[in-house]
Amino acid sequence: MRIHKEGYPIITVVVLLALLIIAIINYYHPDQSNYHFAIYFLLLLFVAFIIRFFRNPDRPLTVNDSMIISPADGKIVDIAEIEEPEFFKDKRLKVSIFMSPNNVHKNWYPTSGAIRFSRHHPGRFLVAWHPKSSELNERTTIVIEKDTGTQILVRQIAGAVAQRISCYAKVDKNVTQGEELGFIKFGSRVDIFLPLGTDVMVSLNQKVVGSNTEIARL
Repeated sequence: MRIHKEGYPIITVVVLLALLIIAIINYYHPDQSNYHFAIYFLLLLFVAFIIRFFRNPDRPLTVNDSMIISPADGKIVDIAEIEEPEFFKDKRLKVSIFMSPNNVHKNWYPTSGAIRFSRHHPGRFLVAWHPKSSELNERTTIVIEKDTGTQILVRQIAGAVAQRISCYAKVDKNVTQGEELGFIKFGSRVDIFLPLGTDVMVSLNQKVVGSNTEIARL
């Protein structure tokens, strides 16, 4: 299992913290008991969970310019026509993907094109499935313009636990569908804003796989 580069600092801190706890326990209570073994086991589970959280799967795909692929692992929690106030300032079709702590938190570009807009917003930490989280939470907005002129907006949204969004988008950079977009640490959400009339190919509560599941057909 490959580990994502965003995970190395946190994994190092967690491992050192676990070793410190073990050292303190053994300093004050050197005689081994079932309580010691229970604590060791819980610490091992926690370290294993953190390492697994930062897994970095390689998911090659065949680029398809007519398809929008899922930018994240997770579950579809919203499909709706809403006003997009930051960039388009008009109605768009929004598809929201909720990422639980058990999901891979690497994000992928859902389509190929040129980055026309990229902005990070500090904010609150509402639960990621909250309807207002896309407006009030810490978030990053990226707009990709296809060769045809069609623009797709992707928004990374921090959740109640997530404290940092990593986004690798740079304005005017050309990106390829399936290329890595970024990483969100712990529970979070990714929204895609599509032109009205786009043929959506997923349904509410459907589980999707990043860089794999076809979200919509342009």
